[in-house]
Amino acid sequence: QVQLKESGGGLVQPGGSLRLSCAASGFTSNDYAIGWFRQAPGKELEGVSCISSSSVGVNYYIGSVRGRFSVSRDNALNTVYLQMNSLQPEDTGMYYCARVVSGRTCEHPLWLSPNQYGTWGPGTQVTVSS
Repeated sequence: QVQLKESGGGLVQPGGSLRLSCAASGFTSNDYAIGWFRQAPGKELEGVSCISSSSVGVNYYIGSVRGRFSVSRDNALNTVYLQMNSLQPEDTGMYYCARVVSGRTCEHPLWLSPNQYGTWGPGTQVTVSS
């Protein structure tokens, strides 16, 4: 069964860091581009980052997180990570990882559309507050 499971969320003060994990099962995550999305209360789902297969090596970030967030893979663990530094209250939301329907490459700007993804995890909550 193809599944994704996020973990690592929590409550952090402004300026703090969190590392989110996205554990894949039932498939080889490195065979697919993986996206990270977030949804703040009352707002639409927003694409945050996308990581291509290791052999492709192309990643994307939205402007508001570029330089603060970093996406990576551990293929031995079949896991994708989102390292989030210098967190701000506006980063608060439910964070989801998702697998594209097909393909190893994050295509810009298509990666920003939730419609490109066919498998989603249940999400992990990130709250940035003092």
